[in-house]
Amino acid sequence: MKPAINPNSPTELATVGGGCFWCTEAIFQMLPGVKSVTSGYAGGHSENPTYEEVCHGTTGHAEVIQIAFDPTQVSYDKILETFWEAHDPTTLNRQGNDSGPQYRSIILYHDATQKEVAEKSKATAQKNFAAPIVTEIVPLKKFYPGEGYHQNYYRANPNQGYCRAVIRPKVEKFEKKLQGK
Repeated sequence: MKPAINPNSPTELATVGGGCFWCTEAIFQMLPGVKSVTSGYAGGHSENPTYEEVCHGTTGHAEVIQIAFDPTQVSYDKILETFWEAHDPTTLNRQGNDSGPQYRSIILYHDATQKEVAEKSKATAQKNFAAPIVTEIVPLKKFYPGEGYHQNYYRANPNQGYCRAVIRPKVEKFEKKLQGK
């Protein structure tokens, strides 16, 4: 269990996509210093997209998460380090069996500082991968929160098939890393 966060502490936002937002949401909810994680859509051209529209690949949006974090407890650098570890950034428009542009690897920066940190982080992360990283680094134009049933998905549906087969192994691996094992 991560320590409680003071609701009056400073808050910054990070927006990333690394495949299915249910998977990335579950990982980032465990990271100390994270206040909240919202699953949604960004990086496309359609206004107010729905899940069904994003799944059809016509909106240009990716499944992303928006992370509200306390920068006195976790840095944007650490957010990105976790991002690189949470998915395979070398596969274009795919994570595991999930394929399509909505599953692309993407960092949507909120300001010039985040852009600079993201570009440096990508260069550093590349040393850990044999194949080239294909992650997009683009400005966040607008974030659209996903439908309510997508929020807190893994915690609300731990016995659902996709959660057991795909998300749980990722969560267990990340738990071990947090515990230093």
